[in-house]
Amino acid sequence: MSKARRISIIVILALLLGAYFIIPLIDNFEPKEPIQEAEIVLANFNFADNVTLKHGTTKKLSFSVKKNTVSKIELVIADNLIQTWNSPSGKVEFELNSIELPLGAHEIKLNIFSKNKLVAEESRLIRVLSDIKPQIFNAKVISLTPHNTVNFTQGLEFYQNELFEGTGQYGESKVMKTELSSGNAKKSVTIEATCFGEGITILQDKVYEITWKEQKCFIYNANTLALEKTINYVGEGWGLCNDGKNIIMSDGSERIYFRNPNTFEITKTIEIYDNIGPKINLNELEFIDGKIYANVWQENYILVIEPILGKVEKVIDCSNVVSQARGQGEVLNGIAYNKNTKKLYLTGKNWSKIAEVTLTKK
Repeated sequence: MSKARRISIIVILALLLGAYFIIPLIDNFEPKEPIQEAEIVLANFNFADNVTLKHGTTKKLSFSVKKNTVSKIELVIADNLIQTWNSPSGKVEFELNSIELPLGAHEIKLNIFSKNKLVAEESRLIRVLSDIKPQIFNAKVISLTPHNTVNFTQGLEFYQNELFEGTGQYGESKVMKTELSSGNAKKSVTIEATCFGEGITILQDKVYEITWKEQKCFIYNANTLALEKTINYVGEGWGLCNDGKNIIMSDGSERIYFRNPNTFEITKTIEIYDNIGPKINLNELEFIDGKIYANVWQENYILVIEPILGKVEKVIDCSNVVSQARGQGEVLNGIAYNKNTKKLYLTGKNWSKIAEVTLTKK
């Protein structure tokens, strides 16, 4: 075989081997399918601004999309799929019904698909308000009894005709049985110095006391005040009450949590709204005749809340009580209703008096 022929064969083999290895590499580096207009559909997509509506009402919303750009759009509210449109184009209208939503803020989202692949999302906020304008009441002082000004009152509640009080401050927090006529403690227990005591409530002979930032709930024997159990939870603790079945808790926000008394797990959450917006800084709580009464921190009024949806039904102006019972104390914070006598009592942090009050419509 001539030298020239050998060289030609080597060149041919090299070309064949090169084609074998190089062509697949070229295939791998081919550009992916060109970006479709659907993947940048948001540039041609219009969706309503954040929406506010009152509970029980409906509102028409719409979006528009350029023709032949999407295969499907899903409407999702609060993680629930509400409606689907296949190959929508132009202006699409739909109706939002707030009766299906609890009070509060919810995400409304449109999932945008191209060839059944999720390519974009567009979200807004829905805020459902109460459809009730709260009635205004005044708290009128009937009588005053002494209150220990050392007590930084965080919780106040009657149980079997005895008045229980929980107080705050690090190193000073206590749970006690308080004598109404004198304001003195008949029996008391001091909690850990590293814990800041907050609201208390009594259910089935157990006193529940939460803590501000320590995420601990102490459970005492209602007769002896002996500590029986400690349960951990997540978040801040502010106020407590109970409905005879659930422990009801506030954390300083507009949310109120219903908790299992045995495990302290959250079983239900409501957001507290009037016809204007959310009511924050909910503090000490009391459950009276099927309603939640809530102090609002640093305000001289109490909210009356229905516990199913969280609508504010009444606002109680306590300015009269503050002027007569506070003394040199701090803010209003203490609601106790005696079921046996049908009497309502209010006090505050370091107040000099506990006031028996009656409520009159303003």
